[in-house]
Amino acid sequence: MGTPREPKPAKYFVALLSSSPELLTAVEADLISLLDEIDGRSEVIAWSASTFYEKEMGTGLLRYFLSFLTPRSPADLASIKLQTQQIEEKYRHQASAGRQVNLDPGYLDTFKVVLASTKNASQRIYLHSGIYGEATLFYHDGGFHGLSYTYPDYLWPETLAFLTTLRNAYLAQLRGLG
Repeated sequence: MGTPREPKPAKYFVALLSSSPELLTAVEADLISLLDEIDGRSEVIAWSASTFYEKEMGTGLLRYFLSFLTPRSPADLASIKLQTQQIEEKYRHQASAGRQVNLDPGYLDTFKVVLASTKNASQRIYLHSGIYGEATLFYHDGGFHGLSYTYPDYLWPETLAFLTTLRNAYLAQLRGLG
């Protein structure tokens, strides 16, 4: 019989999507208040994964990822998702009621990348408060690998490179904590 124990803290990140670089700067300050100091930043890439967000957010969307210095419990994912939704709401267009920014928090640990979602699906596990978790990338054979449901932007070479760098930083942090 196994003995239940708390997992090691995880490395949190947020995927940001918006057409306004100025807005993204303001949003970063809100994310620092929520998740602590930024310790990693991916390249900013023109969004080409789909047209899903264009009706609400417009064209010329930019995608990038931020990571945060302080490791946190994986159990915090749902509450962090709820708080990032409040940040999205803060910057909502008053006239159209559409979002100006999309924030998708997640974390990585030694073995996987986990994303938060408000939508249920066959591969998602209910966490609490209307939030689901999805293991979207798995680390094995020296790299991250997706599954049939992994979002295309998580398979972009730039994203995989950022997450690999982030995983290396996380492992170094764990050695420092141990």
